Amino acid sequence: AQVEEDAVSLWNWTVTKHTGSIVNDEQRAKLRFVACRLVCLCEGSDPPEGTIRRQILMSMKTGKGWIDIGKADLADGFLEIAMSSIEKLYAKLLKGSDGEADIHVHKADVEKNLFKVLSYQAESAVAQGDFQKAVMCMQRCKDMLMKLPKETCYLSILCYNFGVETYEWKRYEQSSFWLSQSYDIGKMDMKYSVGKEMQAKVLRLLATAYFEWDCNLYLDKALKAVSLANQENLHPAGFFLKVKILLKSGASDEDINSAVAEFLHHEMSLDFCLNTAKLLLEHGRESVGFDFLKSVPERFESSPDLGKIALLHIEFLLQNKRELLAKQKVEEIIIGHYTGKQLLPEALNQLHIILWDRAAKHYEAKSYSEALHWYNYSVSFYTPGQIDQNLAKLQRNMASCYLHLKQVDKAKEAVKEAERCDPNSIFTKFCVYKIAVMERDTDKAVEAVIEMGKLAEKLSQHEDKLRVDENTGTNLLSLAAQIALENEQQLVAIKALEYLSEHLQDCRQLFAALKCLVRLMLSKFMAENEEKSVTYILNNIFSAARKRLAESFTEEKFTGDMRILEAHWFRKVAWNLAVQFRGCPEKMRDFFLLSFKLSQFCPSDKAVLIAQKTCLLMAAAVDLEMGRQQVTPSEQTELLTQALQHLQACKEIWKVLKLTGDFAKDPTDTLLLLYEFEARSKLNDPTLHNLMESVWEQPQTEVKTLEIIASLAMESPARYPVLCKKALKSALNLHRKQPVIDAVKFSKCLHSLINLSLPTGLTDLDACVLQEVWHYFEDALSVVSSTDAYPETEILWLMTRAWNTGIFQYTVGKYKEAEQWCGLGMRLLNHLGSLKKSYE
Repeated sequence: AQVEEDAVSLWNWTVTKHTGSIVNDEQRAKLRFVACRLVCLCEGSDPPEGTIRRQILMSMKTGKGWIDIGKADLADGFLEIAMSSIEKLYAKLLKGSDGEADIHVHKADVEKNLFKVLSYQAESAVAQGDFQKAVMCMQRCKDMLMKLPKETCYLSILCYNFGVETYEWKRYEQSSFWLSQSYDIGKMDMKYSVGKEMQAKVLRLLATAYFEWDCNLYLDKALKAVSLANQENLHPAGFFLKVKILLKSGASDEDINSAVAEFLHHEMSLDFCLNTAKLLLEHGRESVGFDFLKSVPERFESSPDLGKIALLHIEFLLQNKRELLAKQKVEEIIIGHYTGKQLLPEALNQLHIILWDRAAKHYEAKSYSEALHWYNYSVSFYTPGQIDQNLAKLQRNMASCYLHLKQVDKAKEAVKEAERCDPNSIFTKFCVYKIAVMERDTDKAVEAVIEMGKLAEKLSQHEDKLRVDENTGTNLLSLAAQIALENEQQLVAIKALEYLSEHLQDCRQLFAALKCLVRLMLSKFMAENEEKSVTYILNNIFSAARKRLAESFTEEKFTGDMRILEAHWFRKVAWNLAVQFRGCPEKMRDFFLLSFKLSQFCPSDKAVLIAQKTCLLMAAAVDLEMGRQQVTPSEQTELLTQALQHLQACKEIWKVLKLTGDFAKDPTDTLLLLYEFEARSKLNDPTLHNLMESVWEQPQTEVKTLEIIASLAMESPARYPVLCKKALKSALNLHRKQPVIDAVKFSKCLHSLINLSLPTGLTDLDACVLQEVWHYFEDALSVVSSTDAYPETEILWLMTRAWNTGIFQYTVGKYKEAEQWCGLGMRLLNHLGSLKKSYE
């Protein structure tokens, strides 16, 4: 009884908390699951009517909850329980009934729940793809509608939803069945019908399902459905769908004209008419489409969007290779533009796109005069003196056409106009550059290249932002270099080559250019502190150097000695940059790694091995430091994993390096140990204990190293109290072995060990733990007694901890232990200096 009561309370709590959005749908489903299961387990052999009704309600809602969160397979069991409980309820009601009238009432009462359970079972079956079961459940629901007419609307919409789901899954046969059912159910009782708009919506989707299933096979059904939809409720979507179906089926122009004529008598939006015309023309129905398009302006004479019709007309005339008629249409629009019939800005922009597109096609076909004709149409819409970036682009395109036609003076005029509209465009400067090269004006060409180089950095803030990629500046400069070389203008070509070093094929030239470029970019960075310069060096120049160093093994003209010299130069620069970027850890690490990778092209002598070891150690140190910052868990894991990779590579190099000389005073072993311990402990690496076994066996491990290990063992997200304690014990032992104990360091170490072994606030402590900690206190007392250097604050802390431990023992009735600990506290009190009187 108590379990059942708790289960009902849990159910009720879930209902109230869901209302306030405290629990989400999935949490609510799980809580209902638990509550319902508990109630079912508490069911007796002959439960009362109220208990059965409650079980029906809970099972139904639990099942529905699973369905609603997409776990229909978990719903079936509960819906079966609900069905079984309904049968029990009906049997119980019949047993206690008093005649025919009572039986009728009980049956009606039960049927409402039965209807709901069946509809939920249908939902579950559809979700799980069990079409036959869903149909069976739905048919039973449908049969019950005579007795439950108010459920007509619900059942019709449910079938519609099934139709939508199966349509989205491309199960058109099932979708058409459900949509047909939805429509039929909607007609069963007009009083409780879903309404004509919904019925039309159902029929339109039914027609679409037939259309996408097999338009040829189910053409009649699709047309019948969409015609019925239009009879139920006039809607543009219905008319449009009908035309679409007819077009797909290959209907005659006469049939399509009839379909179009149907909606000409109704109010339709301009966009709808345009979409219809577009549909007709896209399907090659030029006669019907153009006739319809001609009739549209009369219907929308006063519409400000009238220009859309003309644009569509032009587009399809061009698509159908009727360029002369398209030109006439454009010229009509130009005349209208200057006689008070301007297009709306959006339509005018669209017209410019059409004109430019047509011009571009002629340009590609090398019909430059024809391209200029279309560009001139676009120019006609600009007023004299107007400043517009698009006009600048237009003039540049025209200049290119004039240059191809060898009309240099006209090209100059166009470029001059482009400069007036947009003086800071890299594309305009490129046009200036091309004209300068054609006229063999070296000074002007060099000046243009320099300006292009400056503007390449500013492309992201320029008018071409949406139309160019990040390499546009480099691409234009590449083309500039090519044009200069083709025209034998060496000074201009050399200037452009500064931006083209990664494209050079000859290794010696490439590395000379790369080194020059590194110096230039570093000078730029030093002068302007511009981060892009460093990124460019890291990502472009050094990448090109590494790539070519790797490829140069197969190049005969580039000897091994040359390759080694270049590799040494680049690795040293990378090292210096890493040191220079101490304030930017990520770049510092990247340059150290770059220096390491470049050093792999050098002979592995002692100097190179030391450099490689240092690079990897520094990279690992930076990764660990970045991992300690405020980063996400996934970022931290990535950084720590990278650090381990660097350390593993470093270990291999260190093994080789130790064979070359005496490194007894080198701290590398300690650093490798500490870095690896930190990375593995924070990654919760299972091999950590194996790593530490070798540490405990080493007698020469320093106190400082052990203390750092202890600290790292408890540094979040690591938590290794056992390792921490072991390290602290080892450190304490080493402190004791010193000829003169450093009381301050000893006290700190002991403090940490006691804190770890005897957590504050714990009263129920194991006797072994207390015994262990007692020894630590005795160690402390021994040192305190033998020196005046023991920090007084630490003595006070020890005294307080001993006294409190005694009090805790006293409260649990361990009087002997309490006396011992309190006595220890008193002994420590005697060693206090200025604070003694305060605590006596």
